[in-house]
Amino acid sequence: MSLAGRTPQVAPARLVAELVPPPRFADARFATYRPDPNEPSQSAALAAVQAFAQRLSAPPPRKGLFRRAAPAGRPGLYLDGGFGVGKTHLLTSLWHAAPRPAAYGTFVEFTHLVGALGFAGTVDALGSLRLLCVDEFELDDPGDTVLLSSLLSRLVERGVALAATSNTLPDKLGEGRFAADDFLREIQALSARFETVRVDGPDYRHRDAVSAPAPLGPDAVRARVDADPSATLDDWPALLDHLARLHPSRYGALLDDVSAVGLTGLAPVTDQNTALRVVVFVDRLYDRSLPVFASGCPVDQIFPPDLLAGGYRKKYLRALSRLTALAREGSSG
Repeated sequence: MSLAGRTPQVAPARLVAELVPPPRFADARFATYRPDPNEPSQSAALAAVQAFAQRLSAPPPRKGLFRRAAPAGRPGLYLDGGFGVGKTHLLTSLWHAAPRPAAYGTFVEFTHLVGALGFAGTVDALGSLRLLCVDEFELDDPGDTVLLSSLLSRLVERGVALAATSNTLPDKLGEGRFAADDFLREIQALSARFETVRVDGPDYRHRDAVSAPAPLGPDAVRARVDADPSATLDDWPALLDHLARLHPSRYGALLDDVSAVGLTGLAPVTDQNTALRVVVFVDRLYDRSLPVFASGCPVDQIFPPDLLAGGYRKKYLRALSRLTALAREGSSG
């Protein structure tokens, strides 16, 4: 079975229905979050998110026919920190604890939703929420800056509370990617909506192993795929070509009913547009906890140094962290 042979169609209604925490974090709760005793910011972050959840649980007063008054204080909570420090665990725990209706998605998923429903349609679809959770909050270009600022402003006006994670403080979003000065007003407006909580610590995915596993041989990859009828097998260049023809909003559906992913001929990605598609693809793999069997170059070398030195550095590093964890799961199977 090959991913490159699949062309899933995704209705807008599915995009809305899937605004829930990914399967990897389906069981995440405040009670299962384990703060590192050597990192006091993690315990402080847990307390801050729990307090925000309690604030949300109080019935909001009515503000008007279609609007509710937001809870007291800033309408948003922003968890900032490095990779693998538990920010997503805390965000999903908040979603589980919050009153309904609530929605959860990545920044990319919400931009895809606007593309599918239109701006007004997205405001209507999300405007009745008590909470909107945005994981991996980034501003990758000026258009996204304006779009997100406008969307969040409209939702806050309707009484929607916000929660987000990122590896970038909200007043630094967009730096290194475009002329932030030209969009300073929008960035400052976004920052003003959030109370920022810092979460420090090492990446839990690599506390016991700091490098990617050695690549498998092509025959070993095929053998592991053959042993699992729900696993897929793709040649890396062919998969990249297929991802280029498929809208990123369909990458999740591409992995429906897949249990593991085999890749042969893994090689560095030199084109930035291709690399950003790989980031989205890796996020969907990680959401679904799909082990990766790979031959070719080590998985932590798919983004060359020039890309890692650019404005999307943190996105690429997050993807490498996640892909390395999935490859480690695949190599240990």
